[in-house]
Amino acid sequence: MAGKKILGDERRQWILDKLITKQAPITGGDLAKQTNVSRQVIVSDITLLKAKGEPIIATSQGYLYMPASNQDTMIERTVACRHAPERSEEELFLLVDHGVTVKDVKIEHGVYGDLTASIMVSNRKEVEQFMNKIEDTGASFLSELTDGVHLHTLLAPNEETLEKAENALHEAGFLIES
Repeated sequence: MAGKKILGDERRQWILDKLITKQAPITGGDLAKQTNVSRQVIVSDITLLKAKGEPIIATSQGYLYMPASNQDTMIERTVACRHAPERSEEELFLLVDHGVTVKDVKIEHGVYGDLTASIMVSNRKEVEQFMNKIEDTGASFLSELTDGVHLHTLLAPNEETLEKAENALHEAGFLIES
């Protein structure tokens, strides 16, 4: 695509095809370079594709096509956690080291209600990339709005993996007990 600007529907179809065929996240910047448009145009294209029902998620590593069938084989569980921001990396490492994917983080905000942010980290490298992005951008963790209280949606291949991860969260003092 080098040198040629791809327009409108053709560009969105190209983006969709690229996301479907690549199993790893692709950044908006990379998509912009490949289609010779701005990153903001790509953000708008992704928004339009999502509005048409395409299962695209934005992660800290880039955009990912996530059809329901990929998630159907995984077991999902939500856990309630609380910790200081400086323990976020420790928490994420603990989870991915137990074979769990951290799908998202959710908080209940007093004004905005439920806020959810995609994380989609499954290994230490992805956690490091996520943490670097937080640091590089100066972004805050959502949990800073709720005195450290937050929920994570966890994905794992079986219940045993989720149980071990949840027990490890408990032992490390991250889990909010019911």
